[in-house]
Amino acid sequence: MSDDSPTNRWDADDYDGDHAFVHEMGASVVDLLDPASGERVLDLGCGTGHLTAEIAAAVGDEGAVVGVDQSAEMVAEARDQYPDLAFERADATEFASDEPFDAVFSNAALHWMTDQDAVVERVADVLRRGSDDSTGGGRFVAEMGGSGNVATIVDATIRELANRGYEASSPWYFPTVGEQASLLERHGFEVRLMRLFDRPTELDGGREGLRNWLGMFGDSLLAGPDEAERRAVVAAVEDRCRDALFDAESGTWTADYRRLRFEAVRTTA
Repeated sequence: MSDDSPTNRWDADDYDGDHAFVHEMGASVVDLLDPASGERVLDLGCGTGHLTAEIAAAVGDEGAVVGVDQSAEMVAEARDQYPDLAFERADATEFASDEPFDAVFSNAALHWMTDQDAVVERVADVLRRGSDDSTGGGRFVAEMGGSGNVATIVDATIRELANRGYEASSPWYFPTVGEQASLLERHGFEVRLMRLFDRPTELDGGREGLRNWLGMFGDSLLAGPDEAERRAVVAAVEDRCRDALFDAESGTWTADYRRLRFEAVRTTA
């Protein structure tokens, strides 16, 4: 989900088929959220809705869960798979709610959003505020790419593009702990937990794993070349990354993921 994110073509079937690790590894973020029966929860950047469904099962019929995503393809797939749940296509800088939420949840989506201040302002606005004598307001629980995330892949791609005469930079927001904590505090949150950690992630697809990953997530990074040269760039990136990320014995690629996970609580401010 994105406010004005770099253009990326989302294939919902491919996302679920070859990149299922995204929602599978998000299950532990749901554990951190610890949704309770009767709560209202917003899943921000819900993708194809698998984690939304997990949260809905936890809050039960007395609660309510709404999944929102900027991608029409993702929302359509989520509605098809989970027709009893509520999914909406919405811009991360513009969504609103008449009734406050007890929690906003997000997995692997925030780093796609370019106007971070506007996004966090929206999150703060839809969350229940704490009482005057406490900070027990609604909570914002998320995991996203952190500082250094997929740096080997990004650096190799930018260098290869530069060698071919293309200017490119990372399209993603991968913050440090300090950057993200300051952002949240500016918008009335008290940060309760924040952790940056390495999470090497084996890519699906065997020897095609890195190529598949760039095909799903790298549209904006590889926006310059035409299709033929783009294929050549991807092959060259594989060569650049092979020593660091490819295991020839098993025939698998492992991406150098780094994740930033946090829990913050809305105060009265």
